[in-house]
Amino acid sequence: MPTRYHSVYIGLGSNLENPWEQLHQAVSAIKQVPDTKFQALSNIYKSCPLGPQEQPEFLNAVALISTALPPEKLLDQLQRIEKQQHRVRSIHWGPRTIDLDILLYADLIIKSKRLTVPHPEIAQRDFVLIPLADICPHLVFPGGVRLADLIRAKPQTNIQLYKSASVFFENQ
Repeated sequence: MPTRYHSVYIGLGSNLENPWEQLHQAVSAIKQVPDTKFQALSNIYKSCPLGPQEQPEFLNAVALISTALPPEKLLDQLQRIEKQQHRVRSIHWGPRTIDLDILLYADLIIKSKRLTVPHPEIAQRDFVLIPLADICPHLVFPGGVRLADLIRAKPQTNIQLYKSASVFFENQ
């Protein structure tokens, strides 16, 4: 039986220790995840922090992968990458070297102790919605909500283009 791959959108964010380089390292590491194919990366955006304001601005992007890994195995791989990049979870919504979130996993709705998909706060985060639209502007979430409708309903006050995805890959 052939291996079944699923489309997965991953949110990437960093605001510590050279965020641009942290995003590069994370993308390179995601490309090495077993049974996973890297498909696309959004433009890179700069945004103000959601949590404590006494921290640097974030760089954010969204990656599209296809993977044969089940959701929680993929989560394990992403958390391994965060650990390799010295992610410390001390303050909720605090500063971080790298944050990797599974935003959408195929058309699944998942609610477990470890994982909620679609990401529970996706509709409130313009730094996720806009990069998602870079990759898949006609995306429809599980349950039928359209990405374009979420973007229209949310005023974009917290995000600005930092660099295009093409610049991200120039030196690779």
